[in-house]
Amino acid sequence: MKTISLLLSAVSVLALASLAACNPTGNTDGFSSSSAVSSLPEVPGNAQANVIVDMPQAGDKVTSPFTVSGKARGTWFFEASFPVKLLDGNGNEIVSAPAQASGDWMTTDFVPFSVTLTFTPPSTPTGTLVLQKDNPSGLPENDASVEMPVQF
Repeated sequence: MKTISLLLSAVSVLALASLAACNPTGNTDGFSSSSAVSSLPEVPGNAQANVIVDMPQAGDKVTSPFTVSGKARGTWFFEASFPVKLLDGNGNEIVSAPAQASGDWMTTDFVPFSVTLTFTPPSTPTGTLVLQKDNPSGLPENDASVEMPVQF
């Protein structure tokens, strides 16, 4: 009887191991975990692949107010927003505001965003628009940003 019990235990362990090997999510119930399914993961170290700015384009002339819009991977958002800054030609911050997701941001897919920036024109003829990945942890390894030149 003890031999049969040990044999059944060994068969059960082998069956579970075989099932886990065929199921990359690690679930044994036959269903995939939504947190394990990711069709478009963030591209580490390549911020340009994680944010697409539709408006304005690099080098465009911006006047107050103007809207920044595009799409970013959900991993760039925290609580459905991420910081956007406008700098003058000397790197001084003119204005900052949070870009807001206009869709479900709890994903690794692209999510539409927009923010309207109102500012006083600086004395420099050019500047930089900076879109920062929200980083509530404050850890440097989680920092990322996309910068694009603009004209005033």
